[in-house]
Amino acid sequence: MTGSDRDASLARAVRLRQDGLREEARERLVELSDRFPDDAEIAYQTAWVHDALGLEADAVPYYVRALAGSGLGADDRRGALLGLGSTYRTLGRYPEAVATLSGGVTEFPEDHALQTFLAMALYNVGRAHDGMRLLLTVLAATSGDPDLITYRPAIEHYAKDLDATDLNATDLDTTGLDAVE
Repeated sequence: MTGSDRDASLARAVRLRQDGLREEARERLVELSDRFPDDAEIAYQTAWVHDALGLEADAVPYYVRALAGSGLGADDRRGALLGLGSTYRTLGRYPEAVATLSGGVTEFPEDHALQTFLAMALYNVGRAHDGMRLLLTVLAATSGDPDLITYRPAIEHYAKDLDATDLNATDLDTTGLDAVE
């Protein structure tokens, strides 16, 4: 198979996945992956279609192969890191999810999706404080909600230290608290 045949075959398989013909796309991509075992792009697309079909465990080796190889552009590499990390999380392989997603955040520090999935994985390994801090940071950076924008400085402040307090308890207005109790 020539390079142009490979490209055309890959494009057809991706189009099948995009058109909702995922099983047919999976069959073609698995064949292509067998034919081109060192092709990172084919491995990534094969992993993606497995994930789309809910075959997460089958997606893992393709993601690993895609990330180990060369030839992925930055967007596909970012997608593969997110795909593998979230797949590990779905499978309950939480430490691997944290490691993969942490690596992704290191490589792509501005990617809020990677950060969000990392926050979930951190929660899963018992690091809820770190996950909450990361989620608050993402929320403050990305929200366009006018109510949240008003409080952005406070959210950013507390994201750095969730246990910080700025109010002295004696300064609190306790009017109406009796009705709450």
